[in-house]
Amino acid sequence: MSLFNRSVSLFIDKIPPGAIAPFAKRYIAGPELRDAVNLTKKLNSQGAMTTIDVLGEFVSTVDETIHFRNLAIRVLEEIDRNKLDANLSLKLTQMGLKISKALCIENVEKIFEKAKELGIFVRMDMEDSSCTDDTLEIYRTYRDKFNIGTVLQAYLRRTIDDIEKLSDGRLNIRLCKGIYIEPREIAYQEKDIVRDNYIFCLEELFKRKAYVGIATHDEYLIFHAERLIRKYQLKRDEYEFQMLLGVDEQLRKIILNRGHRLRVYVPFGKDWLPYSIRRLKENPNIIKSALEGYLK
Repeated sequence: MSLFNRSVSLFIDKIPPGAIAPFAKRYIAGPELRDAVNLTKKLNSQGAMTTIDVLGEFVSTVDETIHFRNLAIRVLEEIDRNKLDANLSLKLTQMGLKISKALCIENVEKIFEKAKELGIFVRMDMEDSSCTDDTLEIYRTYRDKFNIGTVLQAYLRRTIDDIEKLSDGRLNIRLCKGIYIEPREIAYQEKDIVRDNYIFCLEELFKRKAYVGIATHDEYLIFHAERLIRKYQLKRDEYEFQMLLGVDEQLRKIILNRGHRLRVYVPFGKDWLPYSIRRLKENPNIIKSALEGYLK
């Protein structure tokens, strides 16, 4: 990591939100649901699918969970009303996972029922390691009744074991590297090991006939994903690539032009700061590029 990137990663938490906002804009559709809908229409016209995400996490009151539950249902209704090629990404901490698991389950059941009624897929996002067991348990409980999926993170040492444990039923998994800061005891810290484990986990998922959202901007991993797609002779509708909004749009076009399906993660909402900080820590070059453009 360069000195600039290391400095951004270390000090970005201390930067005032107003100073981060200009750099964060490329990562989010905007503050309102209509922003996500309009952007999805544009991306659909370019051949990309989307998953719409309501920003906000680790809520602390029951009323907040009801607000986010109703907003998630509104997302589903807008996807249906506008005939969007999109699905919903759902954070369980928004639904009250840290308040009460029973409350969370009550909220997600209502969302799952609405999604089933409208024929829309729901992806349960994976958050930090304190949420992993509960998220996988809820996925296992409801995956046969509803059209849902979840996320596994290649930097966690447990992920290959989770794949094996989940292989007793339908597997619909977004596989990503992982972005939350976790201790060495549970997460690989070396970039090359995380990459190797990603490839290892991806092949294990393909062996088990999983539908995988191959979520990465790392062209090394995309190369190996294409190799494995050929090896297992997967049809175009048996997997998809996934990328974040605002990251390497040229690579997005390359993947689409090679005939693969690709889904863009489209977050919206007023609670944009924690998400944007994680993204900028992951990719400090966003700030560097903007500063270079300003100084020219």
